[in-house]
Amino acid sequence: MLIALAATAHAQGNGPGLWGARAAGLGHIGSVLEQDGWAGAANAAALGALSRPTVGVGAENRYLLPVLNTVSLMVAMPIGYRAPQPAAAVTGVSAAVAAVEAPRYGVIGFTAQRFGGKLYSEQRLGLGYGYQLGTVRVGARVEVLQTSFEGLGSRRVVAASLGGQADIIPRKLTFGATLYNLNQARLYEYQDERLPTVLRAGLAWRASEKVLLLAETEKDVEQDADFKAGLEYRPVPVLAVRAGLASLTSQLTGGVGLKIGALQVDYAAVWHETLGLSQQLSVAYVWAKPALP
Repeated sequence: MLIALAATAHAQGNGPGLWGARAAGLGHIGSVLEQDGWAGAANAAALGALSRPTVGVGAENRYLLPVLNTVSLMVAMPIGYRAPQPAAAVTGVSAAVAAVEAPRYGVIGFTAQRFGGKLYSEQRLGLGYGYQLGTVRVGARVEVLQTSFEGLGSRRVVAASLGGQADIIPRKLTFGATLYNLNQARLYEYQDERLPTVLRAGLAWRASEKVLLLAETEKDVEQDADFKAGLEYRPVPVLAVRAGLASLTSQLTGGVGLKIGALQVDYAAVWHETLGLSQQLSVAYVWAKPALP
């Protein structure tokens, strides 16, 4: 149990957290994903490209242990709409991707998450804002983290984060970066234990209408750098197949995504060579955009 908790620490109370089965299936990449409500929880800048209200729920189990369950909630709400502008054609990019309409006043995102069991648990509440200006998206996020030990009480801290994304080649090559816990929040006074400050930076290359390639590096100031890579393949518009890896934690990942009307369902499986299997399921509903006046 102690080994499993230690392996989980970086992604839970000692890190920026994991959001959505799509990211989990792609090697836990979080800085450069877009057009996904869950992506806005990992990088607030990704919220800026969401043109429709979105709500999602997710559940994760690690290493088949009930005490390592996580449940999550995500809500994203655009503020105002721009008049539609025809997008220029891009070779190898579908019209649905090329013609994304960013909200006029940005997007607000809310997240909630609970991890753990009776002896130890973590609760997170987050509020983020993202805005798109041309080919650049910027965002900021504030998260309240509470850790609870049975018989020892609880502790709350606030972590602030910044994020950005830029289309180096419009709708083909995207760069993303996030800085988590820039305020260096202190979790416990004993040995001056603080939440880690984590920097993520990644690239996403849309090789064709069906293929998305991703790479990311993640650096905790007190740990070695982690390199991640992911591949998303869409044989048909309603189906996505994913694979990824994370070098520092020696994890292989995979997953599938199904788009059923306004409903997006994603599943991911993660294999650790020592601890075994983890699974994650997330569901998101995207409301139809109201008619423009």
